[in-house]
Formats: sequence, structure tokens, C-alpha cells
Amino acid sequence: MNLHRLLQQREREQRPLRVGLIGAGKFGSMYLSQVRRTPGMRLTTVADLNPAAAREALTRVGFSAAELAEVACVDDGRRLIDRREVEIVIDATGSPAAGIAHVLACCQARKHIVMVNVEADALAGPWLARQAREAGIVYSLAYGDQPALICEMVDWARACGFEVIAAGKGTKYLPAYHASTPATVWGHYGITPEDARLGGLNAQMFNSFLDGTKSAIEMCAVANATGLTAPAGLGFPPCGVDDLARVLRPQADGGQLPHRGQVEVVSSLERDGRPVFRDLRWGVYVVFAAGGAYVERCFREYGLVTDPSGRFTAMYKPYHLIGLELGISVASVGLRGEPTGAPEAFNADVVATAKRDLKAGETLDGEGGFTVYGKLLPAAQSLQEGALPLGLAHKVRLVRDVAAGQSVRWGDVEIDERQPAVGFRRDMERGSGLLARARG
Repeated sequence: MNLHRLLQQREREQRPLRVGLIGAGKFGSMYLSQVRRTPGMRLTTVADLNPAAAREALTRVGFSAAELAEVACVDDGRRLIDRREVEIVIDATGSPAAGIAHVLACCQARKHIVMVNVEADALAGPWLARQAREAGIVYSLAYGDQPALICEMVDWARACGFEVIAAGKGTKYLPAYHASTPATVWGHYGITPEDARLGGLNAQMFNSFLDGTKSAIEMCAVANATGLTAPAGLGFPPCGVDDLARVLRPQADGGQLPHRGQVEVVSSLERDGRPVFRDLRWGVYVVFAAGGAYVERCFREYGLVTDPSGRFTAMYKPYHLIGLELGISVASVGLRGEPTGAPEAFNADVVATAKRDLKAGETLDGEGGFTVYGKLLPAAQSLQEGALPLGLAHKVRLVRDVAAGQSVRWGDVEIDERQPAVGFRRDMERGSGLLARARG
């Protein structure tokens, strides 16, 4: 509750946090709009494959000519990391391979890193965070993105002495969405392909939100950061904010959770397509237990909405502000040396799962594409099955048929293990015992 005071102090001392942003897309642009308004924080460098587009983004969000003159725009993330003017790096690329490379470069350069790139975190976050700790830098999830906000709510509940029963977010979901492709996605959003084209919307990216992949990726990040259990596939129960404590309690207590203390995503649609009353589509939540009769009475006295037994209740945020909130991570990392969430163990994984019957010779097209979606699994199950992580299921050729709904396995594809991202992931799998011991 004192980050702003500390930032003001840095401003008075003329020692602002010096920030570099890699990736000037939507999330990055939202942060750019706020960094210029934040005391004690200076954007020094932006890296983008198209530096001209980065300059356009700076202008679009309100940077004056004088402010633009203070910001270097480069075309390579490594160049940004190596600049003396950068002490905190933000990776907003969305590329797992690029994210791994950027974290390792930050380890070498001794620069803290904030990972908007949750795709890289789901692929290899526990191993990346381990490398960062050994290098003496901070690796942090990105505040404003839902995983960090969920981690904050879990931390709040536990620091208050509550047992966390479930934590997660809301989304728009129906079971049929797992088979959605870039060719069908716009109908589910209620817009025409032409309107999407005019709006510059990316069909594959939007499809990853719809087909369950993004939810799996984000819950993987939360499970690895908090130690909450990952179910073998998210259930996506329809649930509004007033029913969180009733629906998201253990099955033994009348709810829908197979495990006490797990991640889960709730749907804003009933299974017949009707909207859920007071849905949580844009928000995050935590369900927690009273732990005793006295606290149950306190819940009643202060008007908390509970399950019928009165033993479980919930807190939620109805919205998340994406890149507009990212400065909280930058300030926490730079001023306190603390992440806003970071992987502590290899607890969960996201595996490539066939959207339809796939034939040998086909090429997988990754997140949000025509061939696979991401399914959340416990890491132990993923390793036992030899499942292919979703983050590597792009531009690789199948050598075996895979039935619809089945996990793609390492042995089902041709993949070059000499690629840095592939090798790094394999290293994490071989070192999974070290991660488990570190957690213990």
C-alpha cells in the first residue's frame, strides 16, 4: 500500500526505475499509456520487430515529441536487454521461444524481468524462475494479467489465515468451443469476419481465448506459483459471483471440485448457451473456508455470501485492467525486489490436445489454431504420459495419427531437440525432481 509513496521518493531523488518493453502490441501499449503518467518510473527503450510500429504506438498513447526523443526504439529484444539504460525488462511478446531467450539473457545481464509472456511461463516457467533466482534477479508474473491478480488474492487469503479452496477466473465457455478454429471463431463472438478484418483482429489469438487454451495456460501459471492443485482438465462450471462458494466447494461438501485447494475457471454461459446471472467473465476470484464456528459467525455478521453450510465464502474482482495495471509489477520488482507472483514448483502443465482426428503427415499450428488446443494437466501426469507441451506444438509434423480429444505425445511428432526452447523444456523435465524438492 505504499508503492506510490516510494515511487514519489524515487522521483524526488531523480532515481526513477528505468524500464524497457519488448513487444509494443495491445498489452504493451496499455502499459505505455500509463508509464508516462507514473512518477519514479521512466520508459527508456522499446523493442519491437517493427520499430516504426513501436514509435506509432508511443504516439498513439500520448507521448509528446519531447517524450519520444527520450525513448530508444530497437528491433531486437537482446539489444534492449544489453542497454545500460534498462534495469527492468518487460517481455510482452507472447512467444514461448522468445520469452525463454529473453529470461536467460536477463540472467546474464543481471536485469529483472516481468513476464507478460504467460505462454513462456506455462512452457518452462518453473525452470526459468529457478535460473533467475540463481542469477540473483527477480522473475515476475505481470500484474493486470489474471494470473498475477489471482496469486495476489490467494496470498491475501492465506496471509489472513484462511484455507484456500479454489482460485481462478471467469471466461466464456461451452464444451463445443474446444473444436473452434480461426475459421469459426468470429461467429462465437457475434461479429462478422469482415468486421474482424476491419478491426485488425487476429483470429488465431482470439480463438485461443475461446477454445480453452488461454484458460489452461493461465491456470497453469497460477498452480505453479501458488501450489494449488491442477485438475486433469478444467471443468468450466457455469457460475455467477453469488454462487462461487456453493459451486466451487469440494464434492464431499456438495460442490463440484474434485480436489480441495485447486485452480478452476468458471463459465459465463450455461451449458445451453444462456448467460449466467452476474457472471465473472472478466474477473478473478478466490474461495476460502472459515475454518471454525467463530469465523462462520463472523461471515454471517458481516454479510458475506456463503454456501448453504456457511463454511465457505468467496472474494472476487469483477474486472482486470490488463496492461493498465502492469506498473504494479514494475514497482514491486524495482522497489521491493518482490515478484507479483512467480513459479515455485512444476505443479501443472499445458499439453497439446487434438481438436479433431489428426493424421500422420499433418503439421500442428499451435495455440488457437486448427489442430490442437491446450489442456491443463497435473505435471506428474503430463510427464508420465510423455505429453507434448502446447508451447512447442507449432510447425511440427505428426508422424503418428492422434484421435480427437487425445494428448499429442513427444513421440507423435518430428521435433528438433537442438532448438533452444525445446532443449530448455527437456532440461526442466529432467530436473523436475529438483523443482519438487525446492518446493518441499
